[in-house]
Amino acid sequence: MSTLTPVLTDIWDAEQSWKLATYADRGGYEALKTALTMAPDDIITAVKDSGLRGRGGAGFPTGMKWSFIPQDNPNPKYLVVNADESEPGTCKDIPLMMANPHVLVEGVIISSFAIRANQAFIYIRGEVLHVIRRVQAAVAEAYAAGHLGRDIHGSGYDLDIVVHAGAGAYICGEETALLEGLEGRRGQPRLRPPFPAVAGLYASPTVINNVESIASVPSIIGNGAEWFASMGTEKSKGFGIFSLSGHVTTPGQYEAPLGITLRELIDLAGGMREGHELKFWTPGGSSTPLLTAEHLDVPLDFEGVGAAGSMLGTRALQLFDETTCVVRAVLRWTEFYKHESCGKCTPCREGTWWLVQTLANLEKGIGQESDLDLLLDQCDNILGRSFCALGDGATSPISSSIQYFRQEYLDHLTQGGCPFDPMKATLFADELEMA
Repeated sequence: MSTLTPVLTDIWDAEQSWKLATYADRGGYEALKTALTMAPDDIITAVKDSGLRGRGGAGFPTGMKWSFIPQDNPNPKYLVVNADESEPGTCKDIPLMMANPHVLVEGVIISSFAIRANQAFIYIRGEVLHVIRRVQAAVAEAYAAGHLGRDIHGSGYDLDIVVHAGAGAYICGEETALLEGLEGRRGQPRLRPPFPAVAGLYASPTVINNVESIASVPSIIGNGAEWFASMGTEKSKGFGIFSLSGHVTTPGQYEAPLGITLRELIDLAGGMREGHELKFWTPGGSSTPLLTAEHLDVPLDFEGVGAAGSMLGTRALQLFDETTCVVRAVLRWTEFYKHESCGKCTPCREGTWWLVQTLANLEKGIGQESDLDLLLDQCDNILGRSFCALGDGATSPISSSIQYFRQEYLDHLTQGGCPFDPMKATLFADELEMA
C-alpha cells in the first residue's frame, strides 16, 4: 500500500471533475446500484464492519450511529449532512464538495436507503455560495439521471435531497444547533437527551453525519468492508483527508490512511518552508490541544493523538515555524471563539470574553506571572461546564500552549510585549546592551 490512498480525491485532477458524466466514467453510482439490491440492515452491517468512524471530529462509529435509529418509530426518518465546515484550519469538506460533489450525493442516497429515510438535507455554510451552487447542480444532475426522486432505478425507494444554506454561524457545526437552524430558529445547542437519533429534526429520528463520513460510504459498498478496514490502524480504520496549512512548502489536501505521522506528511508536502523549523501544530483544528516538534512521529489516528494529549478532530494540521508567536496565535483563536459563542450558557459566553481580556494583556506584556494561573483557572471554569463543546474547544489551545510554551508567555511580561514584534525585539536588545 502506498503512503497516499486517493479515493475521495482521486477524481480531483480530472477535467470538470464535478460533472456527473466525469463521475460516472470513474464508476460513479455503481455502488448505489449495488446498495439498492441489498437489505438496508446489510448496508448498516457493512459500514459497521468497515470500521468507519465519524470524520467530523468526534470519531464515533458511523454504522453504530445509524443502528440507533428506532425503526418502530412511526415518524419519518431523516439524514442530515453537516457541511457547516468552519473550524479554523479545517478545509477538507469544502474542496471535496467543489471537486467531487457526486460522491457526497451518492453517499447520501445509500445512507438514506440504509436508515430508511425518504428525505435528506445537506446543510452548507452560508458564506461558501460557490459550494452551495455546485452541490445544488450535482443534486439536479442526479435527479435528471434518475438517481433521486420517485422509485429510484425501479427499486421502489423514494428520496428527495434539500441543499440548505446556513446563516453563517460556527455554532451550527454543533449537530443540535444545526437542527435548530434547519428548523428556522436561532442556532443554539439543544439539551440532550433526547438525542437526535430519537428526536432530531422535526422531533423525528435523525442521523447527522459529516460530509467526509457520508462520502466514504460508496467506496465501502463498492469495494467491500474488508477493503476499507485493510487501511488505517486497528481501531482507526480507513483513509482520511489531512489538510496541511501554514508554514509548509506545499500546503493542501493529502488523503492517506489513518495512522500516518506528521513527519511523513511534511515530507510529502516538501518539508517546512526553507530555512525554518516546526515550532507547534494543531492535529485537528484550533479547538484541539496544540502539539510540538517532539510529536512529529505520533500516529495520526484517534488513539495515537489522544495518547499524546490532543484530539485527531478534523485532521486540520496547521503548522507554525519558529517565527510565530504562540501567544498571539492563541489570542487570535480565542477571539474567534468569543465572537462565535452563541451566548446560551454563562461559562462560554462570559468565560471566552475573560479569556480574551487576559490573553490580550499578556500579549501586550501587561500583568504578572500569576496571571498565567488565573488564565488556567478561567479555562478550568469553562472546561466541562459549557452547554456544548465550543467552550471546551476554546480552552484547549490556551492550556496546551502554557504547558509547552510557558517561558514564551513570561518573555512577553519581562520584555514589555511580544518578543516576536521586530520593534519590540530591537528595543529590548538595546536595553540589554545599555544594561
